[in-house]
Amino acid sequence: MAVSTNVYDEENNENRARFTPPTPTLLERWRAGWTTIVQSFRRDPRWWFAIVLLLFILAALFAPWISPYSPTLYHPAITAQGPSAAHWLGTDALGRDQLSRVIYGTRISLSVGVVTIFIGGLLGTILGLIAAYSKGWVDQLIAIVIDALLSFPSLILALALVTALGPSIINLAIALAVVRIPIYARISRGQTLQITTQDYVEAARVTGTPTWKILLRHVFPNIFSPLLVQATISISLTILDETVLSFLGLGVQPPTPEWGTMINDAQQYLPTDPWMMVGPAVTIIILLISMNLLGDAVRDRLDPRSQDTISLSTPNQS
Repeated sequence: MAVSTNVYDEENNENRARFTPPTPTLLERWRAGWTTIVQSFRRDPRWWFAIVLLLFILAALFAPWISPYSPTLYHPAITAQGPSAAHWLGTDALGRDQLSRVIYGTRISLSVGVVTIFIGGLLGTILGLIAAYSKGWVDQLIAIVIDALLSFPSLILALALVTALGPSIINLAIALAVVRIPIYARISRGQTLQITTQDYVEAARVTGTPTWKILLRHVFPNIFSPLLVQATISISLTILDETVLSFLGLGVQPPTPEWGTMINDAQQYLPTDPWMMVGPAVTIIILLISMNLLGDAVRDRLDPRSQDTISLSTPNQS
């Protein structure tokens, strides 16, 4: 009997080894990931805008090395000059190189956008998790606060907060972060309410798993995708709000280069020297279009209903 049992076990092990796919190696995972990236670029042209965004990031990181001139140094002898070989985007009313100021302005816009989305997204996600998992009066209180914040237009609410706090880049980032909190809180709460009804979450709760472990191990990984999609889409809106508030004088203060303040300084010279506004305005348009199209591509890529999604964890067998 023991011999037949051993033979039966050996046959099961052989069948299991025969039909179980081998675990992909690290090199195979890298190849699968690279294949997925190449296929994404081929199938959806919107992914090419990731290169444009990468150029903006590199310009922000290496601004001191790629800027031809100082962005704040005055040159009275070359005020309001048009584009030339020495100054590709011309100079402003104080003789400062427009190209250098546009490059340095990329630092302000991207840093404010990323920091604002990170802080607002983190706080909003935490509030949504607490509200959905706690339920009861905690959920009702947080829902009331979220609905109250969402009842105001985001730009108007940010304008009121910056006016109350005072014009500065830090207060501007705080105001924009507060404005983004209810958006992420609503998404997090709705997704968490769906996840907490699953059997594996109930099993973890019954076995006495601490709440923080359930939220981190079982809930958060399943709500990360919609939060990431929202972040990629809303970061462009945050940059636009930051530019508008700086244009109104409530954000970055002179002489720090920023696209909104550059447009504000150039508007009085628009009839005679329109090139002063061309540089920052076109840069804003390019960045916002790139981020919006890339955000749409990320949303479609992470959509679970997409039929052409290729797993990054398994190698391509074709």
